[in-house]
Amino acid sequence: MTPSLVLAIDAMGGDGAPEMVLEGIRIALERSPNLRFLIYGESALLASLAAWEAVKEHCQLCHSDQVVANDDKPSTALRKARHSSMRLAVDAVRDGSAQGVVSAGNTGALMAIAKFVLKTLPGIDRPAIATFHPTMRGESLMLDLGANVDCDANNLVQFAVMGEVFARTVLGLEKPTIGLLNVGSEDVKGHEAVREAAQFLRKATLPIHFHGFIEGDDIGAGTVDVVVTDGFTGNIALKTAEGITALYGTFLKEAFASSWGGKLGYLLAKSALGRLRERIDPRKYNGAMLLGLNGIVVKSHGGTDALGFASAVDVAADLAKNGFNNNIKAEFDQLFHDHSGKKLADI
Repeated sequence: MTPSLVLAIDAMGGDGAPEMVLEGIRIALERSPNLRFLIYGESALLASLAAWEAVKEHCQLCHSDQVVANDDKPSTALRKARHSSMRLAVDAVRDGSAQGVVSAGNTGALMAIAKFVLKTLPGIDRPAIATFHPTMRGESLMLDLGANVDCDANNLVQFAVMGEVFARTVLGLEKPTIGLLNVGSEDVKGHEAVREAAQFLRKATLPIHFHGFIEGDDIGAGTVDVVVTDGFTGNIALKTAEGITALYGTFLKEAFASSWGGKLGYLLAKSALGRLRERIDPRKYNGAMLLGLNGIVVKSHGGTDALGFASAVDVAADLAKNGFNNNIKAEFDQLFHDHSGKKLADI
């Protein structure tokens, strides 16, 4: 019998919580029946919901009457929300009660709490938010997506190393390509930090296949397997892509509804449009990973629905099943061992 994998869930985070969270768990259980959950939130409220009946055999309620609000500052969440559903769920990973945590709550608070409680891996100054996105060649990994607005060259190099190790150990890519997002492909383009990071990656003896600078249109083209950028630029790129997807979806609906010919065209193209919708559905790619921590932490989009939350649960489960953090630790240990214990910036 396959041993159960336990995930800690912040049931109170997200616009549709807690109903959306419990329904997402139900969907995730249909895909992976061996999952078990520690559900953190107001126990009386959770137990009263209809969705609880469908998942309770796989879950344990852990009471918390404190919630991290969407507008709470990270520092406030750290100081005053020690008994919140978010904090207790992260604590469960630290204590070994769960193999990962999923929350759709306040991103800044989750990052601050996770970094404080779990700490970062050796050689990593700041964790980075990473997620997959569809491309013309399949999927690519992109980081950072908002955790670190201001990054220096060393931060970008650390993101590149984490992304490369992730793509190799989890995605199974033998030699993943890494690209630094910039405003042009020429060496003179971009601000000082991105130019310094590129210079370092070109000259370093790290086991990285560095493609060089890439531009915004290279993201969708799938020019590289891992896109590296600072959190400010990455978050804008992500939200822009989401907005454009929604925009074209609206345009298509209006075009098909504009005439009888359009409605007939929709009927003829319905199956193809369904496949397209499924391929670019943002819920399918929901679940951003906080890379660089001593524990598996997955951030779900706060505005997602149950299907999207289930995808975030799937991401956390896959990372735990694949021994992601152990692989990352081993790779970094080997990296620094091979370079006589030097810091990454000195390699």
